[in-house]
Amino acid sequence: MMMPVLELDRVGACAVLTMNRPAARNALDLELRAAFADMLPQVRDDAGIRAVVLTGAGGHFCSGGDIRAMNTGKGDTDVFEGRTRILNMQRWFDELVDLEKPVIAAVDGAAYGAGLSLALAADFVLATPRASFCAVFARIGYVPDLGGMYLLPRAVGLARAKAMAFSARVVGAQEALGLGIAHQLVEPATLLDTAVELAGRFEQAPAGALGIMKSVMNHAFESDRRTVYMQEAMAQSLCRESAFHREAARRFLDKQAPLYQWPQDK
Repeated sequence: MMMPVLELDRVGACAVLTMNRPAARNALDLELRAAFADMLPQVRDDAGIRAVVLTGAGGHFCSGGDIRAMNTGKGDTDVFEGRTRILNMQRWFDELVDLEKPVIAAVDGAAYGAGLSLALAADFVLATPRASFCAVFARIGYVPDLGGMYLLPRAVGLARAKAMAFSARVVGAQEALGLGIAHQLVEPATLLDTAVELAGRFEQAPAGALGIMKSVMNHAFESDRRTVYMQEAMAQSLCRESAFHREAARRFLDKQAPLYQWPQDK
C-alpha cells in the first residue's frame, strides 16, 4: 500500500502534517502540492483542530520544488502554463499563511527554496541544530517563489533578505536563530514532541481572538496605522461579546483559575 505524500495525524487538538517523500527530501512535486490543496481547507474548517504542526519525514523538512518535475515536458508547453502553475501553488499556500490557527514548523535538515517559504509561513519555527535554510533559487536562475519575496524580508529585514536571495547561500540553524527565522533550537530526537507540546498550549486558547490577531498582523506591514486601528476596534468589539471573554471575565472576578494561561518557561 502506497503511503500518502502528506500525512495527517491528530494529537489531541493538534493536527500534525508530515510531508512524506523522504527519498526526494520531501520536494514539492505535483502530487504533494495537490495534497496540500486538498488537506488545508479540511484543517481550516475543522473546529476541533486548534493548532497545526508542519514537518517532514526522513530527516528533512522540504528541499523545495522538484526539479525533475519542473523539467518534464519543457519545450512542449506554452510559457503561460508556468504562470498558471505558480498561481495554483499560491492558492493553497495562502490557505496556510492565512490559516487562523497557530502553525508550528518543525524543521530538521533542509528547508530550501519553497521549503524555506513553507517554514516562514508558520507562526513558530522550531529547528534542530542540523537544520539548514536556503533561498536557493538563484542557483538555477529562478527568483524566490511560493511567497518567498514577501515573507523573507518580513522575517529577517530587507537587506538580509536580499543578501540571502542574491547569494543563495546556506544559513545554518544557529544563524537562523539569530536572524529570527528560527524561534528555538531543539534536538532531533525531541523535535516533534516539542512542537506538539507547543501546539497543545493553544488547546484552551481563545481561538477567535487568536485568529483575528493573526489575520490583522499578517497584513500590518502593508496597512496604514488608521486602518489597523479600525480593524482593532471591530475585532475588540467582537471579542468583548464572545462566550470565551464572558467566562474568562467571570473567573477573574471570582478569583478562579484562568481559562487560558501560558505555562512558565522551565
